[in-house]
Amino acid sequence: MGIPACGPSSAAPRMPTVLHVTASQFGEDLPRARSGDQAAFGRIFDRTQPALLRYLRALAPNAADDIASETWISIVRDLNSFHGEEKAFRAWALAIARHRMVDATRTEARQPTVPMAAPPVDSTAAAVPDTAELVVERAQTRQALALIATLPPDQAEALLLRVVAGLDVAQVAQIMGRTSGAVRVLTHRGLKTLTARVVSV
Repeated sequence: MGIPACGPSSAAPRMPTVLHVTASQFGEDLPRARSGDQAAFGRIFDRTQPALLRYLRALAPNAADDIASETWISIVRDLNSFHGEEKAFRAWALAIARHRMVDATRTEARQPTVPMAAPPVDSTAAAVPDTAELVVERAQTRQALALIATLPPDQAEALLLRVVAGLDVAQVAQIMGRTSGAVRVLTHRGLKTLTARVVSV
């Protein structure tokens, strides 16, 4: 099964939104994806990948894309073992991503790598048209994620999983290995800090 290819605003940053679909849509796509239907898998990928990348880019910006790719390889391999609705699938995918991120961090600590220079930008490439509203929204999303990334790691992760990925407290607690009460405290502290920083700007 193939894996799909992976200006600042003065307003307060807008928290990224999570795309939701009906339970029946996911319920139809999952068995089709298991049977090798690439279109069905692509729809699941498209609804899961944005939150997955936002989570990884805030916590592991230098390795986010590689970790996301490894995560999807694991998802494809183990797709038949998953049973549940879409929110549970998102939690499962993020739990896999977290394990891959921890592994990557340990490997990097043992074998530090020299970052490669970014390839030159092709100035002759045609610009992709965007509406002003979309540009502002993307800038606000990047600003929000950048602010979250400045929080203590546990607060940032709790906020990313709760607000960006749209998981409930119990799912976040399971992924982070914390109690539900601890997740609520981390989320509250993180939001309080972010609010104070935004107001002070």
